[in-house]
Amino acid sequence: MNFENILIEKSNELATITINRPKKLNALNKNTIEELHNAFEALDNDSSTKVIIITGSGEKAFVAGADISEFAHFSVEEGGRLAKKGQEMLFDFVENLSTPVIAAVNGFALGGGLELAMSCHFRIASDNAKMGLPEVSLGVIPGYGGTQRLPQLVGKGKAMELIMTAGMINADEAKECGLVNHITTPEELLPLAEKLASKIMRNSSVAISAAIKAVNDNFKDGVNGFETEISEFGNCFGTEDFKEGTTAFLDKRKPNFPGA
Repeated sequence: MNFENILIEKSNELATITINRPKKLNALNKNTIEELHNAFEALDNDSSTKVIIITGSGEKAFVAGADISEFAHFSVEEGGRLAKKGQEMLFDFVENLSTPVIAAVNGFALGGGLELAMSCHFRIASDNAKMGLPEVSLGVIPGYGGTQRLPQLVGKGKAMELIMTAGMINADEAKECGLVNHITTPEELLPLAEKLASKIMRNSSVAISAAIKAVNDNFKDGVNGFETEISEFGNCFGTEDFKEGTTAFLDKRKPNFPGA
């Protein structure tokens, strides 16, 4: 896969996507969103990929936001289409990916950058990270899922404060309110992400995919997450991973999951 704005590195079962627009602080433009969609789709369809890490190039930013120059003169209709297409192509797509995605937030994660990090299955951050949704300072609101995912992660009151003040929080504040799971130095950020990925990769990729679906369904209108859990739990009994996992447990050995 050849891309203009992103880099992909594959090491065994782990893939790392790096958004590579350092001169623009890795801002998300139309082309970058399309490339990210294509990369995530290809990696998710590759059975040898068990975990995906996404990060930004350079030391300053994960993603500093959307590329405002692309939509500053949009009409009402164009703005609506921008949000709808972006959510479907990237943000909702990542959230519902069957392959686990870890966001390694290095530096600024603002606007669309924070929305991208929040669409990942969980987040870790460097101690110099700054996060926020500054859209209302531009006369607009978060349009890539920020008004929905931020309250899910930090609670309604904290989300309202962050969105209405257009303020930034540091890594410690982000961890305190549940926005990120771990904080480390910039130098140790990717090694920590890889360590967490290695723990994930020891387990059944089939079961993890089912768990992602069940957890996500709890947050979807009109969907009963408990029913999804029951269904996915039952489906696991028909998998080769279940047979291997239970056999290995009874044999008192480590499982070797086939991923099927």
